[in-house]
Amino acid sequence: MTTKILICDDSRMARKQLARCLPKDWDVEILFAEDGRHALEVIVQESPKLMFLDLNMPVMDGYETLEEINAHGLDVTVVVVSGDIQPTAQERVLGLGAIDFIKKPIDKFTLSETLSFSGYYTDDQSQHLDLDQSNTNLSKASSEDILNDDQAFLDACQEVANVAMGRAGDLLARFLDAFVELPIPKVNEIELAELNMALQFADQEQTVSSVCQGFIGPGIAGEALLIFNDSSFKNIARLMKYKGEMNDNLQLELLMDIANIIVGACLKGISDQLNVRLGQGHPVVLGQHLKVPELIQNNVKHWTKTLSIEINYKIENESINCDLLLLFTEDSIPSLRTRMSYLVE
Repeated sequence: MTTKILICDDSRMARKQLARCLPKDWDVEILFAEDGRHALEVIVQESPKLMFLDLNMPVMDGYETLEEINAHGLDVTVVVVSGDIQPTAQERVLGLGAIDFIKKPIDKFTLSETLSFSGYYTDDQSQHLDLDQSNTNLSKASSEDILNDDQAFLDACQEVANVAMGRAGDLLARFLDAFVELPIPKVNEIELAELNMALQFADQEQTVSSVCQGFIGPGIAGEALLIFNDSSFKNIARLMKYKGEMNDNLQLELLMDIANIIVGACLKGISDQLNVRLGQGHPVVLGQHLKVPELIQNNVKHWTKTLSIEINYKIENESINCDLLLLFTEDSIPSLRTRMSYLVE
């Protein structure tokens, strides 16, 4: 008997990666949704038995989707598949009724274990549907898209950044003993003159402090900028149990500590996914107590075009806000396209 399953993720690459990991002999009909609201519509119309659900999505995120499923008594088993690997995130989704949590990037072995545990699939099933060919077609189409289509490439960058962001968020959450609210990474291929306008950082009239760290690997180079709201320092010092007067030296020490966690973990997450070693330079202070436009104009002048990935980290129930900007040189883009295409082969 054919089983209807639903894959809900705002990333096209993530949806196809998960579909490719399904057992080749599992008799299924695969449905897709791009956000939680779309998923609810599909559940009502198609009655899938099993849904794989992402957490960080536009329109309606995974938490809200689980709440709506419970509120309306919808009959669907949910497995959460997310880059947000914080223990609190896992506890919350299981508390909302998900039967399991799988961290991204997903792999066939973990997925098979979850399906076996939930009773939806066993290795000795007698029915065989040739999903090998369909999965191969998905793979080739995705690989070609990333190489040749700008939007597919940006989508792939966003999904890679999403996983890396989750690793950094988990480390930051453990370090601060707090829950980190993770956004959808914002990815743009833009002229550097447009960078200030492209930023989603909260209030560009607030003063900020920033450090920069260069990185380089085979065919890839860029800079990571951590921009920290000056208004956040008092609260971050309290969470980190720092004592003493809140002067520039203490603020700089706090900024370096947070930068080491977030920048290091994000670059490591990207390196691991792309199978490339990214060497990191020493962190450099870009400025303290500047407005965002002034910070950008004073320090980002030596490239014409960049691939920018912006991740805005917030701490739940705290007035703490910092922005990570990963800026890749224009010359890095061909290498990034090639390496990201390997992820879907």
